[in-house]
Amino acid sequence: MSKIIQVETLIKTADNGLNQIGEKILRQERITPDEGLQLFERGSLSLLGALANHVRERLHGDKTYFNRNFHIEPTNVCIFSCQFCSYSRLYAHRDEGWELSQEQMLNIVKGYDGKAVTEVHIVGGVHPKMNLEFFIELLQKIKAHRPGLHIKGFTAVELDYMFRKAKLTVEEGMRSLHVAGLDSLPGGGAEIFHPEIRNQISADKVDAEGWLAIHEAAHREGMHTNATMLYGHIEKYMHRIDHMERLRALQDKTGGFNTFIPLKFRNKDNDMSHVPESSVIEDMKMYAVARLYMDNFPHLKAYWPMLGRQNAQLTLSFGVNDLDGTIDDTTRIYSMAGSEEQKPSLSTAQLVSLIRQVRREPVERDTLYNVVRNYKDANLNSIELDPSLN
Repeated sequence: MSKIIQVETLIKTADNGLNQIGEKILRQERITPDEGLQLFERGSLSLLGALANHVRERLHGDKTYFNRNFHIEPTNVCIFSCQFCSYSRLYAHRDEGWELSQEQMLNIVKGYDGKAVTEVHIVGGVHPKMNLEFFIELLQKIKAHRPGLHIKGFTAVELDYMFRKAKLTVEEGMRSLHVAGLDSLPGGGAEIFHPEIRNQISADKVDAEGWLAIHEAAHREGMHTNATMLYGHIEKYMHRIDHMERLRALQDKTGGFNTFIPLKFRNKDNDMSHVPESSVIEDMKMYAVARLYMDNFPHLKAYWPMLGRQNAQLTLSFGVNDLDGTIDDTTRIYSMAGSEEQKPSLSTAQLVSLIRQVRREPVERDTLYNVVRNYKDANLNSIELDPSLN
């Protein structure tokens, strides 16, 4: 039985409301917020998975993207106190955290000289002494050393603080960073947009309107960005739909988002440790509905250090077509929150193998999804032994 016949069979056996939604998706028609809510509340995992996989394969076939990247985390000292965060240390307790100098961060970049990484991802806490001028100088030094390295940096939370402290408009601040060498923005700091939840888990940082305004400014500056959503804590399905609807509306307006990344709440060593984590079934449902709802986002990413390798593989049957990158054990954000990956690092060969094990096609990309190399028929031993590929 072909996959499309399987999907159509599942739709026919669903109840009246769900089968109409499924038929809309097959016709490539946009689903409404209410229909998205129905998928969350009443859709079976088999139906949601089949529909999401259908959309994924219509858009990308079996192609599953990754890149060769590394992270720089300038500091985990932060003026904000988000309830879900296991990573940051308040400024009053900065002796418990770390603060990297420009020289230390540039040395991290230099440590990848001669290696075929294409991206550095720079995010961290909001440190009062690491201002806009500090990061402009850092960007300039990185670009002077390695002009071709794509710099994806700074959450909207970090940027909001930098711009306000520098007394610049969002547009002025974004322009200054872009000129200095910033190429794109990650999607962090979005959490949950709805004020009912945001005010409980991260009340003191930039609100939904501010987050969206910063990403819109980046898009208008000619930069691409990503978007995230922190799920699986105290939010309800309606809050997830509200969050995705705001992102979808901005994407309609600017077309500047590359990727949507649902981020699973992990409960170790934070102020929400009493909140149980979501199940694997709930995780897969989240990815599937995201793929169905975010119809104008070209890519859906599962961040493997957060989910663990096996669960990341599973998402590839629930709408996901990107697993992030090699990372090289350069991030502590999720390891400090209790994720399975305490030293997140994969070689190119390991990532290729991970994708092939679930019969997908591994494709190395750059940050903007230009294809670097297709590994569909590459020999794993050859990849492992080739220093230019690791």
